[in-house]
Amino acid sequence: MSNKVHLGHTARKRFGQNFLTDGNIINRIVGAIAPDNDHVMVEIGPGLAALTEPVAQSIDNLTVIELDRDLAERLKVHPTLKNKLTIHQGDALKFDFSQLVVPDRKLKVFGNLPYNISTPLMFHLFEFAEHIENMHFMLQKEVVLRLSASPGTKAYGKLTVMAQYYCQVVPVLEVPPGCFTPPPKVDSAVVRLVPYAVKPWPCKDVELLRTVCNTAFNMRRKTLRNNLKPMLSDADFELLGIDPGLRPEDISVQQYVAMANYLFDKR
Repeated sequence: MSNKVHLGHTARKRFGQNFLTDGNIINRIVGAIAPDNDHVMVEIGPGLAALTEPVAQSIDNLTVIELDRDLAERLKVHPTLKNKLTIHQGDALKFDFSQLVVPDRKLKVFGNLPYNISTPLMFHLFEFAEHIENMHFMLQKEVVLRLSASPGTKAYGKLTVMAQYYCQVVPVLEVPPGCFTPPPKVDSAVVRLVPYAVKPWPCKDVELLRTVCNTAFNMRRKTLRNNLKPMLSDADFELLGIDPGLRPEDISVQQYVAMANYLFDKR
């Protein structure tokens, strides 16, 4: 195990910290991220800099957002990184990513995300999708399966619909627990999210789309007719060309957008 990265910091349960320590996997992830100076490179939760160091090597500047004050302090005095990093100590969930945008340079965002914040953080980042070239995240494998799921499968849900509304979703590689210290109890995977420059199915009101998804997937075993009763009648479904007897996971992203746009126009 000679390519294990040395730590010297105790992982904190409350931050959901599992540090990536497998050199091989780190190299593959950095290859997928493809750091360059043509984009504003942004890392969320650099932790002990397992990805930060190799990414920063090939670029002039890297912006990092780190919640853990101790880790942010360590980065400020890091021998090889301190001159390359712009450090924001704080909560990525509340961070305004548009402040990082530079004329003619979009963001490339990456991070080994704590499991407890991965979904809300992705929803937060989707709001800045127009400024983002791509995102690479290490997530629970189950979350990557949900992000990339197809209609008609168990993993397909509201996260799928919202992610695929904004982005093209590409699973990159699987990362077993042994690549981390301490090893998590679940398998992980890296996903690439590429925001659409032009959305294939533009939605007139994204909040309404979220409401339709939340309501539809509230009871997965029930039909669309039952779940969306307060919103859509059988006549509405007929106009939309959608069978109300189907279950929520049987409807494509395009059809969810169509329902939201129909409700928007009806208002």
